[in-house]
Amino acid sequence: MTRIALIHALSHSVAPINEAFARDWPEAVRMNLLDDSLSADLARDGKGLDAAMHERFQRLAQYAVDTGARGILFTCSAFGPCIEAVARRHAGIPVLKPNEAMVEEAAEKVAETMAQGQGRLGLIATFAPTLASMPPEFASDTELETALAEGALDALNAGDTQRHDALIAAQAAALRERGCTRIALAQFSMARARTACEAASGLPVLTTVDSAVRALRRRATQR
Repeated sequence: MTRIALIHALSHSVAPINEAFARDWPEAVRMNLLDDSLSADLARDGKGLDAAMHERFQRLAQYAVDTGARGILFTCSAFGPCIEAVARRHAGIPVLKPNEAMVEEAAEKVAETMAQGQGRLGLIATFAPTLASMPPEFASDTELETALAEGALDALNAGDTQRHDALIAAQAAALRERGCTRIALAQFSMARARTACEAASGLPVLTTVDSAVRALRRRATQR
């Protein structure tokens, strides 16, 4: 059986991705590694993705590989360069950024709507550093509008899921007014707000969770 390592920087990312695996790839053997100090340190220290942060990611990945993992999925979108460095070191197995598959799917959908004279994509995050690290991953011709759902992550941390979803949905509606034709939720922890965003905006909403499972399954089983 295929062993997959899921490496988390936010505890709220654990449930959404495990639910997606249980639904779409139940045969995979999952191991979950959580270091919730990663996001806290990134937000607090102001050092960005420095050498020390890169080394932490390398150690987490090496531990996963040493346990026999045949694929690694990182579930926090603010650490793109660190994950890319891990992928280069462990080129023999698929190593995915959380948003990688969704970015590919979003590009395909945007291309379709651009042919109709539309195509602006709205990207919402609840963790501010994500809006610095993630946009460069999209194709240069993607018309991207970003929005931070301020207070949503704090609400989730406090257990107020209704407020969390409502704050994200409000940004989805605002992005529609700014001309977006599709919405993308940048973080795994935001997947629960998809229905609320669709209701508030009337637009299709992409999440990272399902796209990531599909892509990892395809890449891991092809090797």
